[in-house]
Parts: sequence; C-alpha cells; structure tokens
Amino acid sequence: MAALNPAYQQIGETFAKQYYAIFDGPRENREKLGVFYHNELSLLSFEGVQIQGAINIIEKIKTNVQKNEKNVTTPTGILMIFEYKSMLFLLGPLRMDEDPVHGYCHTFVLKPLDNNFFIQHDSFRLVIHNQ
Repeated sequence: MAALNPAYQQIGETFAKQYYAIFDGPRENREKLGVFYHNELSLLSFEGVQIQGAINIIEKIKTNVQKNEKNVTTPTGILMIFEYKSMLFLLGPLRMDEDPVHGYCHTFVLKPLDNNFFIQHDSFRLVIHNQ
C-alpha cells in the first residue's frame, strides 16, 4: 500500500502560516521564501506562466508583486496524497495598491525531503471573471 502522512493537516496549517507571514511582511524579506522551494524540483505556475527552480521562482515573486499587496488566506482544504505529500488549497481576497479587491486561489503541493518539506508545485491564479 502507498505511504500516506497522518500529520498532513498540521503540516499544511503550519506551512501556510509560515509562508504568508513572510509574504505579507516587509516586501524586501520575500527572498526568504526561497527556503520553501527546491533549487531544481520546485515548479510555479503564476497566472499561466511556468517557472522552475527556487532562484527563478523567487525572482518572479519579487518582480511581479505590487507595492501594497496584502493577502488574507482562508485554507479551504488540506489533503493528504501519496508519497507522504500534502496538498493545500487556499482562497482569499487580494488588495493590490489602489485596485479593487480581487479573489485569488493558491495551491501548494508539499513534498518531504530529508526530514523537511519543500514546495514541489505552487499554482497562483486571480479569480477574475470576464464580463
């Protein structure tokens, strides 16, 4: 039988708190998010753009954010998946500078490595409907 991690809920909640504490903190500290990503095995899909590796992902995060970006996350689901991985689905409102608030969806797949976890897949999309 495939291996499942019974602590998936705690892992997901702890990760989300740590990640967004850095992301929502001072903008110049966002480089610290690099500790969550693997140098080669992490993938980011940001509004349809595909990026691989911690250095490239952090560069995208640093250069593609607004001055006064603020997230309020609502974990809507933390799932255990095979190979001791955890999957997180987060929704929330996002305020960027003076723009109106937009909804967003952020999904992470966390994979274990050497008694720790890294973000194997990270997908971010704004929830904007064409009218």
